[in-house]
Amino acid sequence: MSGIEGRVAVITGASSGIGEATALLLAERGATVVLGARRPERLETLAARIENAGGQAAYVRTDVKRREDVAGLVGLARDRYGRIDALVSNAGVGLISPLDDLRVEDWEEMIDVNLKGVLYGIAAALPVFREQGFGHFVNIVSTAGLRIVPQQSVYAGTKNAVRTISEGLRQEAGANLRVTVVSPGVTRTEFSDSMAPEMRAQVLDRMGDIAIPPDAIARAVAFALEQPANVDVGDIVVRPTAQN
Repeated sequence: MSGIEGRVAVITGASSGIGEATALLLAERGATVVLGARRPERLETLAARIENAGGQAAYVRTDVKRREDVAGLVGLARDRYGRIDALVSNAGVGLISPLDDLRVEDWEEMIDVNLKGVLYGIAAALPVFREQGFGHFVNIVSTAGLRIVPQQSVYAGTKNAVRTISEGLRQEAGANLRVTVVSPGVTRTEFSDSMAPEMRAQVLDRMGDIAIPPDAIARAVAFALEQPANVDVGDIVVRPTAQN
């Protein structure tokens, strides 16, 4: 039996990219997946795809900038399935730009989604995990936080904030809860869609040369989740071999 079979995993940012790939892989390996994202029509299509393949899935529109939305997603999982084994906080935006452009609204958006969205997930799931006596946080960060480069400082800052919070959470979690951070490198997703045109062109050019598929990140998430309860995989970096 897979170590994932029969578990309940909540996934944010599940409508595309890494979140979608993770949902498909975990469902294929026998998990029940509870999906959240801002595009319910995509969630409906994904849930149907999973169910048509014999899996189990539920979904609800979720904007991680809204604490009540994240609480509702976690609540859906618990109310419908009676437990939550893992929360995969994947929702994120990368509105990269030079600091001189003063795109303050973009900075705020990254803080709200990338950082506060994860904190809202912790606030919703931690009490459930404590009551159950088990649970696993998987927070998707980025290699942008490992190698700081121009134009990505705010984005990297939000991801490194999540990395720091995750380590603190791991130390506070005790023997029964697990915390994993996964740092994807250049991955073929819709990451660039919300960027300014000049930034998007740069990212797409680089992505076309070296990007890895999102299921590479999904496999890393699955690896962490399938470990025995007394094994905590703390930090996984997955990037293209060609990435500096």
